[in-house]
Amino acid sequence: MAMKPCCRILIHRRNSAFFGFPSPKSHSHNPFPQISSISRLNFTHNHEFHNFWPRILGFRGAIDRTQKPSCAPIANWGKSRVFSSACYGNCLGRSLYVIASVASNVRNYSTSVETRVNENNFERIYVPNGLNVKPLIVERIDKDENIGRDEEFRVDDNGERVNNENSKGLLNVEVPSVGEEESAVEKEAWKLLRNAVVTYCGSPVGTLAANDPADKQPLNYDQVFIRDFIPSAFAFLLKGEAEIVRHFLLHTLQLQSWEKTVDCYSPGQGLMPASFKVRTVPLDENKFEEVLDPDFGESAIGRVAPVDSGLWWIILLRAYGKITGDYTLQERVDVQTGIKLILNLCLSDGFDMFPSLLVTDGSCMIDRRMGIHGHPLEIQALFYSALRCSREMLSVDEGSKNMVRAINNRLSALSFHIREYYWIDMKKINEIYRYKTEEYSTDATNKFNIYPEQIPHWLVDWIPEKGGYLIGNLQPAHMDFRFFTLGNLWSIVSSLGTPKQNEAILNLIEAKWDDLMGNMPLKICYPALEYDEWRIITGSDPKNTPWSYHNGGSWPTLLWQFTLACMKMGRPELARKAVDLAEKRLPGDHWPEYYDTRNGRFIGKQARLYQTWSIAGFLTSKMLLDNPEVASLLFWEEDYELLEICVCALRNSGRLDDACMVFRDIDAKRSVSWTTLIAGYAHRGDCYRGLQAFKQMLLEGGEANAFSFSIGVKAYASIGSHTCGKQSMAGVGSAINKLNDVVAMIAEVRSIADSLGISSDRLAVPEDIKIVIHRILCS
Repeated sequence: MAMKPCCRILIHRRNSAFFGFPSPKSHSHNPFPQISSISRLNFTHNHEFHNFWPRILGFRGAIDRTQKPSCAPIANWGKSRVFSSACYGNCLGRSLYVIASVASNVRNYSTSVETRVNENNFERIYVPNGLNVKPLIVERIDKDENIGRDEEFRVDDNGERVNNENSKGLLNVEVPSVGEEESAVEKEAWKLLRNAVVTYCGSPVGTLAANDPADKQPLNYDQVFIRDFIPSAFAFLLKGEAEIVRHFLLHTLQLQSWEKTVDCYSPGQGLMPASFKVRTVPLDENKFEEVLDPDFGESAIGRVAPVDSGLWWIILLRAYGKITGDYTLQERVDVQTGIKLILNLCLSDGFDMFPSLLVTDGSCMIDRRMGIHGHPLEIQALFYSALRCSREMLSVDEGSKNMVRAINNRLSALSFHIREYYWIDMKKINEIYRYKTEEYSTDATNKFNIYPEQIPHWLVDWIPEKGGYLIGNLQPAHMDFRFFTLGNLWSIVSSLGTPKQNEAILNLIEAKWDDLMGNMPLKICYPALEYDEWRIITGSDPKNTPWSYHNGGSWPTLLWQFTLACMKMGRPELARKAVDLAEKRLPGDHWPEYYDTRNGRFIGKQARLYQTWSIAGFLTSKMLLDNPEVASLLFWEEDYELLEICVCALRNSGRLDDACMVFRDIDAKRSVSWTTLIAGYAHRGDCYRGLQAFKQMLLEGGEANAFSFSIGVKAYASIGSHTCGKQSMAGVGSAINKLNDVVAMIAEVRSIADSLGISSDRLAVPEDIKIVIHRILCS
């Protein structure tokens, strides 16, 4: 039967600019006034595109009245409000083959994307010469044609959006498994997870937040949440089914640039939605179309923008490449642009004096009022992880090198800030207990003017002798001493904490197992807000009553993050203990969202059953334990280069004592960090400690370059320690025995000093150094 080609391009109704270029206006009549945010342009096969500039990426499909809704992953990342696919008739019948390489090769059609950056801010991301590209074409291919596996995917839909068949056609990736055969609980969990898969245009794009068939009022639990999908994505990746993750990443990327407004105000470009829903919109006669309807916070309780969505998206993008080995996705121009937009939003200048990210209450997993406004640990840990991911994935060129430099500077500053000021253990509590207040000085001990009376009574008896954790929040004159599980676990995974701090966090969890695990892992925070504190901080929230929901409830989805943290620190036995505990209860309790009471004995009073991320968290934990090599791809080790950057920055700002603290955390010390420390002592006039540092460098086998050598010699001369100088110089070897070589090496000091930003006028001239060396050799 001959089929009539149909093309549909959807553009946002408002004339919103796309990276500075105006969108084309629609001159056609909109037959659907009830959907105010959509304007539609219908073209038949004999109509041509109007000569708009820039041209809009579109797709063309051959559709008849017996076909089901289907389309290729859309590569248009412009400001469209709703993406849709037309469907005719009763939508029963045929499958459709689609060339997937069209979408994956969009970077070949797109022009390069650059980032214009000045020293204070990232001004804009623009596309040179507009989008002067050809529309994407998706043609129907007969079934008898041979097409390579890597050049196609099959879209198959039986008319139901959520069913067992929705996961068919997922890209298979081999993931080695050393575990045993799946248990009955795992098989049940996989069945439930696949039942929760959501399709859009015939392709899987995510999972429902909850899929309880008995729930008649799902509210927004029938949507795909970005943060909720993360454990599901990891489960599918570890299972070797990667296509659903790829589709999720691309479709949410398309939603990023949509126009969103709350009370006539639009947030910054680059914001990722909290969730989206696939809606079916009826058209004329037997036609309908599927549309993506995102929520950027304009419909959320409290109208809070989801800060963590973009951070999780970047983290998942890296994980996709690490596990599948497919790095072409992150190399695409539209994906690179999406990363930069998120970073622009996070790295933009503001009034804040701290390197941590300032957010409102309810902008992360704890999405209700719980007193976490300011600089909550969860956001900082995800922010740090997203920055490290971005540094790995960004294509370094003239347009992005300034952004990479800004990422490095922010990473080093953020790691120092969190490690130094958020860390709490018995020693730190005692230090705070003896704080002096109202200090006005750049080198004040109590930098945030914390009053000792803020130390809660429960903490003094609760903190173990061996163990510690990162507090929940830090602001002027305020420390939130609650233990927030997600932030501490992700600090371990991302190496935001030092190796000793990471080990201490797990020691605390083990020591306080009954409080943090109880009958169901894991407490989202500890302790709960009670009495007047609950009434004042939560506003008497009836859902966040003490030891319920976000206020001390137990959340099974945190299990996979706990497992990943334990595996990184070489403590898988702790993770297995928690997984075994959860496995005994979750199936019988129908996989609830959270548990109530101090020990997690009751199913949450408002908890949804068959909560998808509870199911996925359990499955991901099991597979991580069975595949330690794959798990190692998902966490980060300590980055000593960042610590060296931090040492240099602190020394240059005159904070030498802080630089020394960071320096002690560097296991593999290189010459640049040694030299920075020695130079800091010399410039401060503390030549004795500079000499001691130089001597320690030689004893530890550090390489003495011309700069560090000259500073060491100057220190010896300043304190007149010829004997000590002779002893220390013995470690330099042949350089001392060959005086002429030494002098030649020292002659380069001025240029090296200038390159490091240190005035060469403060260094001894070569002739003076030569005299000092002679004295040392003759003493």
